[in-house]
Amino acid sequence: MTPEQPAAPRSRQSAPGAGRTTPRAGAAPRVRAAVRAGGRAAVLARPRGGGPKLPRRPTRSSVLESLRRTQARVRRAWDRPLTAYYLVLGGALLITVLGLVMVYSASQIKALQSGLSPSYFFRKQLFAAALGGSLMLLAVRMPIKLHRAFAYPLLAVSVFLMCLVQVPGMGISVNGNRNWISFGGPFLLQPSEFGKLALVLWGADLLARKQDKRLLAQWKHLLVPLVPATAMLLGLIMLGGDMGTAIILTAILFGLLWLAGAPTRLFVGVLAFAGAVGVLLIKTSANRMSRLACIGATEPGDHDQCWQAVHGIYALANGGWFGSGLGASMEKWGELPEPHTDFIFAITGEELGLAGTLSVLVLFAALGYAGIRVAGRTEDPFVRYAAGGVTTWITAQAVVNIGAVLGLLPIAGVPLPLFSYGGSALLPTMFAVGLLIAFARAEPAARAALAMRQPALRKKLARVRRKTMRRPVKKRPSGER
Repeated sequence: MTPEQPAAPRSRQSAPGAGRTTPRAGAAPRVRAAVRAGGRAAVLARPRGGGPKLPRRPTRSSVLESLRRTQARVRRAWDRPLTAYYLVLGGALLITVLGLVMVYSASQIKALQSGLSPSYFFRKQLFAAALGGSLMLLAVRMPIKLHRAFAYPLLAVSVFLMCLVQVPGMGISVNGNRNWISFGGPFLLQPSEFGKLALVLWGADLLARKQDKRLLAQWKHLLVPLVPATAMLLGLIMLGGDMGTAIILTAILFGLLWLAGAPTRLFVGVLAFAGAVGVLLIKTSANRMSRLACIGATEPGDHDQCWQAVHGIYALANGGWFGSGLGASMEKWGELPEPHTDFIFAITGEELGLAGTLSVLVLFAALGYAGIRVAGRTEDPFVRYAAGGVTTWITAQAVVNIGAVLGLLPIAGVPLPLFSYGGSALLPTMFAVGLLIAFARAEPAARAALAMRQPALRKKLARVRRKTMRRPVKKRPSGER
């Protein structure tokens, strides 16, 4: 081949390996780079043999294995040091916020019928929630020694205010119960709500000091002076006719005795005595007998004595699965008495349906579980008794209120904790929730977990601050100088 005659290009048919595509130079590194960048799944997913692969059916063993893994993950999540802390804080805040929404929705018609602004009750409840939040933060920051010292002045002030309720001109009656003190205008105070908090703190400190001295093994030290002091509070409350609050105080007493390890025969004896007194008080009051007769009622009855109980069931039935929507309740238009206080759970069921009521129940269950966990894991006897007393208080009051709305229990006239309208009930309850949060944070494992998270949180905040403080630089066009 001469230089004047260049070689003719080799044809594709005459090329060796005709019919086979050869990779271009440099293709292999690009393929490997694509695989490293995330293309390995796509390469491995290519079907072999020409047809797509069918998904495998899950076998029984694989399903059981996945269930075991899920159970193990849930158990590890429950056993984390900060689980109780987050459950108490998150559950209480969610209940309070949802309660504010439902108070606004359920009280509009009631306010308009009274010649007030539609947001009148909501604004009062919002102010009480803000004040209660401050009390909750105060309870979280207070040391345990200060809580124990605070119990005795609180008990003395509560007893003094309960005595003032019976003074003519100071105590007033609301719905047949004389348990309120008027401070002029719309400001009312119910001292018996603060008596619940006083009994929890004072009883916890009393039992803790006796346990330190090993006196709880004797039944005299176990009952005295806890039972006489509780009987005094119950007597002052029953003078006003408020049996619902008396039931909650009795439940707190039984909770403290149970945590103190009261013998079964002694516990049953106190329970039988309280039951006999309760039956006597019910039979001597026509109003209480009528409430007892309305359990499971489906008709208003003679003289509409079961009107409230029956219309509470109607409201729940109208809600269905997902409710009629916020503000669309029909029972709050004068049919259901006290729609924003004692029977706010019924309005919740009508407007939010079964999904809304189950959400409220789950939140209260989580709060109760967290309180039991705090009481069971602590080494401090005061923390155990106080956490158990607060948990018994909130749980028992929620059960009594919801049971009355469902027609399973007599109407006791107690509000749903953190949910119903009423500043006198909201303030001490939020302070009690602050106690649970403080006790949950005081656990050694929780304290160590919070200490480890503080440096990481500071680094994250510093990183976000640096990003936000950077000034954006505008890019100039390529031809601009």
